[in-house]
Amino acid sequence: MLKKKKYEDMRSCWEFGEAEECRRGLMYGMGYSKEEIDRPLIGVVNSWNEYNPGHVHLDKLAQRVKQGVREAGGLPLEVMTTGICDGMVLKDPKYIEVPSRNSIADQVEMTVEGNFFDGMVLLCTCDSIVPGHLMAAARLDIPAIIVTGGYMPLGIHGGKEVLHIHAQDKVGTAAKGLMDMDEYNGLIEHSWGICGGCTSMTTANSMCMIAEALGMTLPNNSSTCAISSQIYLIAYQAGKQIMNLVDEGITARQIMSVEAIKNAIKVDMAVAGSANLILHIPAIANEAGYSDISWWKYFDEASNQIPLLSHLAPSGMYTVKDFDMAGGMTALQMNLASELNLDVMTVTGKTLRENIKGAKVYNPDVIHTLDNPVMTEPGIGVLYGNLAPEGAIIKIAAVPSNLMTYKGKAKVFNSLDESLDALRSGKIQPGDACVVRFLGMKARFGTTAFTFQEELKGHAELFNSCAIITDGRFSGGTSGLSVGYVSPEAALGGPLGVIEDGDEIIIDIPNRKITLNIPDEELNKRISEFHWEFPASDYHRFLRLFVKNVGSMAHGCIWDC
Repeated sequence: MLKKKKYEDMRSCWEFGEAEECRRGLMYGMGYSKEEIDRPLIGVVNSWNEYNPGHVHLDKLAQRVKQGVREAGGLPLEVMTTGICDGMVLKDPKYIEVPSRNSIADQVEMTVEGNFFDGMVLLCTCDSIVPGHLMAAARLDIPAIIVTGGYMPLGIHGGKEVLHIHAQDKVGTAAKGLMDMDEYNGLIEHSWGICGGCTSMTTANSMCMIAEALGMTLPNNSSTCAISSQIYLIAYQAGKQIMNLVDEGITARQIMSVEAIKNAIKVDMAVAGSANLILHIPAIANEAGYSDISWWKYFDEASNQIPLLSHLAPSGMYTVKDFDMAGGMTALQMNLASELNLDVMTVTGKTLRENIKGAKVYNPDVIHTLDNPVMTEPGIGVLYGNLAPEGAIIKIAAVPSNLMTYKGKAKVFNSLDESLDALRSGKIQPGDACVVRFLGMKARFGTTAFTFQEELKGHAELFNSCAIITDGRFSGGTSGLSVGYVSPEAALGGPLGVIEDGDEIIIDIPNRKITLNIPDEELNKRISEFHWEFPASDYHRFLRLFVKNVGSMAHGCIWDC
């Protein structure tokens, strides 16, 4: 057992009086002993539920965490947060990603801060839940460890391993009657594993890797299978280690430093993580107190500096399982070591340098070296100009060479449906600059414009000559001249909201510029006269509250207080 922290030095120690009497009395009433009550109180913050495969096993992991806490001299107290699965709500995804993420951070704050826990272990796996827990850890700045639930095992179909994306890729084929429906349904039935983060490099596994890259998980937590014995050992060790952090007074912000965040962004570039990380990492950084740094600019710098070292599905041929077998996150960090700050503190109580010492790469085809990368082209770029004063995101590697510099006339759509109707009715012409606005966080909770992009892709003459400019999101599979996340978004009074049909738009990717080619006086006049009103009556109270308080995408869409 670790040395016991003096009761009077703990957050959970209340001064003598009515409040202290009430709390201790209530805990006695629940069956706790004086010896237990006088221990450090550790919040085991769990996002377990029965409707999210990434989280359905977290109740069992929580038991191992609590065992570790007890053995190390603490009193574990399990509390719960929301944990919505993106895949379960895709029909209308308005609550996922940022709305649920921000709510989760608030839930942790209320529960942990309200109860004056001395430390916390946070269990999470999926898209918006992991960043929500990280935001809360940064906000509260108490001793904290993240335990992610591991990656999903592969499915088995037709005598071979399959990923869920194999089923998704067949939706269009089945819809056109080009695939036997029994075969299609069989593929759906067997393409998902029992639990864990979806098997490809989408937001769940991307965020788990970022949690580890920030130093907030134990080594290789992010690249461990959800059904392995190792994930349960990690949970147990995290329970014991949180007591070390409490005893030493090591808090979340001491770990999530500026250098640690920069490390995480570089890791993101090396594994081609989800595009949603450009929202989540700045949000975590802002909660950690680093709001004065332009994190999008740093993403752009890192994209030019860090090559792709591991090419995982959906864009690559390897799976997270392959990544695990090749050595996992510590192996990747070892190969990336010359570009990382290795002296940052981690939740192990050791530096990153110490954590990755002795790491090995078992398959150099899966985890490459800096001298032999998968590719060197920048993954993303950030464009600035009078059309995007706070920035806009583009996936550079996906842009055809003939569109690296572009000039076109705007064709404006105020919803995703409008843009799709125009495309399907032949109203979009080669060379058009398709402006799809009011999809941002404030207007439509960060709706993706991916559907429009994919349909445009089916018209080669349009796809190879048109631009898409939107304040909505794109997926990791973005392609073509697609500029997204334009900030400030239209609903926040950004210039995107005042573009008119026929306005000239200039995109200069090499120089990272995007320009609305009208006089400054005209642009300022339009902005001063612009007014947008959220259709509050169409939505329930939580989403109305979200829209009222959410801030710019460039700053992570945190609450604009």
